[in-house]
Amino acid sequence: MKKDIHPKTFEATIRCHCGYESKAASTKGEHIDVEICANCHPFYTGKQRLIDTAGRIDRFNKKYGNFKKN
Repeated sequence: MKKDIHPKTFEATIRCHCGYESKAASTKGEHIDVEICANCHPFYTGKQRLIDTAGRIDRFNKKYGNFKKN
């Protein structure tokens, strides 16, 4: 096997915005911040939540909120 061809691995701490924290091996660095994880994702929890990133929900409501219901 060739030497020095593999990237450096770190024991990374992965933190979600919901507060969940775990450790894993990673090549990205020692600290990784994510917006959504398996503890708060609707597919895994079975609960629907609106996750507003960069005001997309507000922008949608402003653009399409004035349509009249038939």
